[in-house]
Amino acid sequence: MLIPTLAAYFGLRRPYRFERVMPALLAVLLAIAVAGSAVWLWAIGELGRGPRAIYFLYLAVALLLALALVRWPKLAYALLALVALDLFWGVGSYGSAASLLPPLKAEPLRFRWHALLQVVPLPSLQLVSSTGLAISHTSAGTRGREPAPRDLDGHAVVAVYGGSTAYDIGVGEGDTWADRLGDALGRSGYFVVNNGVPGYTTVEHVLQTSFYQDKFGLKPRCAVYYVGWNDLRNSHIPRLDPAYADFHLPSQVDSLKVRKIGGADVTPSPLLTVVARFVSAQADTVQYFADPHGPPGSGDDPAVLQLFERNVRTISDINRQRGIPTIWVGQLVNPAAFTTDGSYGWLPLVRDRDVPPMLARLNGLLMRTAADMHDAGIAIPPDRFGAGDFVDNGHFNPQGARRFAEIIAPTVRDVCGQAR
Repeated sequence: MLIPTLAAYFGLRRPYRFERVMPALLAVLLAIAVAGSAVWLWAIGELGRGPRAIYFLYLAVALLLALALVRWPKLAYALLALVALDLFWGVGSYGSAASLLPPLKAEPLRFRWHALLQVVPLPSLQLVSSTGLAISHTSAGTRGREPAPRDLDGHAVVAVYGGSTAYDIGVGEGDTWADRLGDALGRSGYFVVNNGVPGYTTVEHVLQTSFYQDKFGLKPRCAVYYVGWNDLRNSHIPRLDPAYADFHLPSQVDSLKVRKIGGADVTPSPLLTVVARFVSAQADTVQYFADPHGPPGSGDDPAVLQLFERNVRTISDINRQRGIPTIWVGQLVNPAAFTTDGSYGWLPLVRDRDVPPMLARLNGLLMRTAADMHDAGIAIPPDRFGAGDFVDNGHFNPQGARRFAEIIAPTVRDVCGQAR
């Protein structure tokens, strides 16, 4: 009874109803494409039980609903068009920089929106990232474990600033170079506060230094800044805003996923994702005022060099007025990862192969400015680190983080030990 009933429902019994047969046949073809895509991703280890599995479940449910609606062909066709579009945009964009395919694993939120800095770490956080790394934030919104009173009483506080390379997105708890710096300095006398936040430039460090320097109710004995790479992402932005507010600062809201709607988040439906991003771009208070798309520039951007030097001098002046010595460390990247004429995305108007020489010149400017301001400067030769010290194009692995901390520790100990 079931098979004849289904055949009649889908228009396969007299009187034949081809207006039902066609959407049913299209649903079967799409089901084969969906199943094939799921099997392919599973075979290459790119399909688990996370958001990507929910995406395929959504497609399957939509196809079943379309089959149930073949008596109303227009509704069935509308659902099938949605499935086809979401399949094409989702699976079709797999591996691209602008992929609309939901991630293999959900990444727990680590950050929240901030009216001044745009993005700050969520305080008192403990989680395991989608890559399996243990991540902790203190009650003060810094990366690391919550200190006990004995970790702070009578200790010299070393404040560390930087972007994702100071936050150390490539290593788990206890393996960041700020953690290793604490080990190298001696935890009986020093406590290192990791103020690093992914994406932060010297603009955010000016704000951090000005308004948010004291953590756990303590003034730093000295401050270490590991800077340069993120400032370079503003290179060749037309009519660059003096505070990077036209492109970089708004982009942080999307890069670290703190928009309420839209932004960089991906929903189970790629179409819904695109619509949410469009609505967000048109209606959200956070807006982009510079278009970072276009042919890459050539060489250094004088505007970025000037603003970078201004910010470094501003930070140094603020710390000096407070009696806090400043230590500047030139940025390191993995040169083996920067060899093409393309762009990996974070520096939208800079060719990959131009990044190391541009960064080397920026580091030179940093060291000259530090000397002029009578600050300590640490220029680490790029050849001291190789591809085996990084997890990607510029973030340390545990080995690299330990080596980096051991290299800078003597200068930090010398400068902080004198600041009494």
